[in-house]
Amino acid sequence: GLLVVLFLVFLVTVPAGALVRDGLRVAVPDLIEACQRGEAFVTDGRGPPAPLDAPLEAGAILRVARSSRRGPADG
Repeated sequence: GLLVVLFLVFLVTVPAGALVRDGLRVAVPDLIEACQRGEAFVTDGRGPPAPLDAPLEAGAILRVARSSRRGPADG
C-alpha cells in the first residue's frame, strides 16, 4: 500500500547567538506557547530534546511536534 506523508521544512536565518525559541519564532511561531505549556516539543536531528533557551548552532536540524500525551484535564 501507499502512505501519504507531509513533510514541512523551514530553512530560517537567525542572528548569531539566537536561541531555539528565536528559530521557532521565525519558522512556526504558533507552536512557541504550546512548547512552553509542554503540549509540543523540539528535538535536535538525533532526537534528544532541545530546550527553548538552548543556543542555536549553524546548520542545526530541529524538529518540532505536538505531544500525543493527554494532560490530566483531558482524561
